[in-house]
Amino acid sequence: MTQPVHPEARIGHVHLKVADLERAIAFYSGVLGFELQQRYGPQAAFLSAGGYHHHIGLNTWESKGGTPAPRGHTGLYHTAFLYPDRAQLADALARVLAAGIPLDGAADHGVSEALYLRDPDGNGVELYRDRPEAEWPRDESGALRMVNAPLDLEALLAEAPAARDEAP
Repeated sequence: MTQPVHPEARIGHVHLKVADLERAIAFYSGVLGFELQQRYGPQAAFLSAGGYHHHIGLNTWESKGGTPAPRGHTGLYHTAFLYPDRAQLADALARVLAAGIPLDGAADHGVSEALYLRDPDGNGVELYRDRPEAEWPRDESGALRMVNAPLDLEALLAEAPAARDEAP
């Protein structure tokens, strides 16, 4: 039997093929707030949170001027960005809405709360926060029971740091 991967293994970064590097940087940095760490010539850039070398790589090496993959084809479904808490997820929602970017959906999965949208190249993006493991829904035998319930976006937005700062 194959041994499972070490429990501390993580996905370190995502590297996306994009059609327009500047447009992609404007989304991932200007809207979502990731910091540009380095450009690699005029065709690639690396962005991160907290000064890490990169969480997101963007390049046009094989895709400059390209179009999104058509529906029904294989490929990346979405990239998920984990926020540390509900207030920071609310801040991300406020940024997305302020930029006029529509949501594809929003869900409470019991274990997490998630927002779904598309980047300028049509790549799926999930912005989410995990609940503490002690709060995860489980059945009588203790097995995980994730759900797909509606997420109250107004209640979430009310927890954004700017919204709390403006409250009387």
